[in-house]
Amino acid sequence: MAITFDKKLERLEEIVKILESGDVNLAEVNKLFSEGVDLAKSCFSELNDSKGKITILQQEIGELVEKPFVE
Repeated sequence: MAITFDKKLERLEEIVKILESGDVNLAEVNKLFSEGVDLAKSCFSELNDSKGKITILQQEIGELVEKPFVE
């Protein structure tokens, strides 16, 4: 079963907290950092895919107006 986007973000936040704590050895830092990079890439890819799908849907209904994403 694939991990959901939300679960990936939760794990990424958990990794950041662990790394920021400084309570892990170098080997664990390398492992966590690598996992974090993989999660970040996966999340970024999902966001790009979603943006493309939204653009296609907007084009289909004739309302294509691209606006910057604001959090």
